[in-house]
Amino acid sequence: MNPTLREQLFAMADPRYRDFNASLTPGAGRMIGVRLPQLRSIAREIARGDWREWLEEAEEEYFEERMLQGLVIGYAKCPPDEKLRLTEHFIPKIDNWAICDCCCWRLKSAERDPMWRFILPRFRSSGEFEVRFAVVMALSNFIDEEHIELLLELLGSVRHEGYYVRMGVAWAVSVCYVKFPRRTHAWLEAGCPLEDWTYNKALQKILESYRVSDADKAVIRTMKRRAK
Repeated sequence: MNPTLREQLFAMADPRYRDFNASLTPGAGRMIGVRLPQLRSIAREIARGDWREWLEEAEEEYFEERMLQGLVIGYAKCPPDEKLRLTEHFIPKIDNWAICDCCCWRLKSAERDPMWRFILPRFRSSGEFEVRFAVVMALSNFIDEEHIELLLELLGSVRHEGYYVRMGVAWAVSVCYVKFPRRTHAWLEAGCPLEDWTYNKALQKILESYRVSDADKAVIRTMKRRAK
C-alpha cells in the first residue's frame, strides 16, 4: 500500500530541524520538520498531476501541509483568474511569516496585472498576514519603473500594528532603496509617512545591504529618527 502524503512527510522529518525552525516561526503550530527544498520538490510533483483534486482534499493540520498548499498554487498551471481565486481562499490559512513569504511566487507575465490589482486593497486589510502577503508579493515582483512611485505610496499608507507587517514594510522599503536609491531616498527624506519604528527598521535594513555604498550608508545613518 502506498504511504499517504503525511506519512511521506514524517518519513522525511528531521526533529532537530523541526525544533530549530519552530523557534524561528512563532504561530506556525504543529511542525513535522521537513526542509523547504523537499517541500518544493513535493509541490512540483503534485502540480504536475491532478492538483485541483489534491487541493480540495488537502490536509492542513501541520505547518508543512499548509505550506504545500501555497506552493502548489504557485506552481499550478492555470489561468490567472483561477489562480487568484485559489490564492484568495488560501490567504486566511496563512498564520506565520514563513508560509507567507515562501508562497509568494515569481509571477509569469500574464499573472502580473491581475495580481497587482488583487494586492492593491490588501495593503489596508485588517489581517496581519493578508497585508504581509501583499507587501512581500509586491517586493518580489513590482519594484520596477512602472510601479515604484505607487508602491512607495502604498507602503507609506500601511497602518497595521502587526510585527510581521511592519517588518515586511521595512524590508520592502530597503529593497526599493537598493533598486531605486535616489527616488526612495527622496521619499524617506520628504516627510516620509512611515511610523518611527518601521522607518528606522527600514534604515537598518538598508545599512545591512551589501548593495548600498559606504557613502550612501553614511548619509542613511544621519536620517534615523530619535525617540521623542
